[in-house]
Amino acid sequence: MSRQRSMETILQSEYVTIGELVRLTDVRYSTLKFYTEEGLLPFEQAEENLTRRYRREASLERIALLRRLREEGKSIPEIKELLFSDRSS
Repeated sequence: MSRQRSMETILQSEYVTIGELVRLTDVRYSTLKFYTEEGLLPFEQAEENLTRRYRREASLERIALLRRLREEGKSIPEIKELLFSDRSS
């Protein structure tokens, strides 16, 4: 298993892992994995070892948005509708 990167290194990185997003947001791993699988949290696939890489800044913004929408009582299907209907307009 690889060594954890320091928080300083993570905060300077363009890309982070899902584990590093957990550290940055205090959102559970299973929640972030669910958001990823549902297409709510975009990622890029690193070819060398198939690791999912998340753009740090965009992911932090998206997670904050998802948190806010969930706190407002929105369901996952409602959130998908909001996010993906914006793309087609």
